[in-house]
Amino acid sequence: MTDPVPVITVDGPSGVGKGTLCQWLALRLGWHLLDSGALYRLTALAALHRGLALSDEAAVAAVATALDVAFLPGADEMRILLDGAEVGAVLRSEATGDAASRVAALPAVRAALLQRQRDLRRLPGLIADGRDMGTVVFPDAGLKLFLTASAAERAQRRYKQLIEKGMNANLAGLAEEIAARDARDAQRTVAPLRPATDAEMLDTTGMPIARVCEWALMLAARRLSIPVIP
Repeated sequence: MTDPVPVITVDGPSGVGKGTLCQWLALRLGWHLLDSGALYRLTALAALHRGLALSDEAAVAAVATALDVAFLPGADEMRILLDGAEVGAVLRSEATGDAASRVAALPAVRAALLQRQRDLRRLPGLIADGRDMGTVVFPDAGLKLFLTASAAERAQRRYKQLIEKGMNANLAGLAEEIAARDARDAQRTVAPLRPATDAEMLDTTGMPIARVCEWALMLAARRLSIPVIP
């Protein structure tokens, strides 16, 4: 029997450092990278490109099933390709986010993307970034990580990101948005945000990202017998 392709899942709320850690691990190990949250945005974008109504559940689910996407770790941030073209900028727009929230409510789309995520499991391995990677999508992952951080620090991190990009931001407003999102994610009936029972937990509050990466790499070496070169 062939051993399954190794997977490291990294779950947790926004602003805890999941994205940075996942990109670093993918580059360090030479593994594939999955940003699960981007898949709903990509599905919505692909459906709009095809002129579909976002309320057409069967048609949008078909798009999700055949989605041609790639997540490529980059020097500064992950590169996201849809049908071979980079779509990172438009993917993060408010319009795409609104469209994504509409398709995410369709059960057939959620089912299609569940399999789509699992199909990204390829050799030599996969780093999966999300909220239900270790509990729903890859329950058999060899290493499951769950990151947390205080709401205040997460708001500060997001505020800094926006200011550095030249965008207006309100720290108090960001803190409120984060708290509201946490509540929604934790209380939803489908795939609520929670750590897997066998997940390794880490509170990243006040912790440099380099230390977070070292912690994750140490666990990967121990749990998955990955040779680590200093």
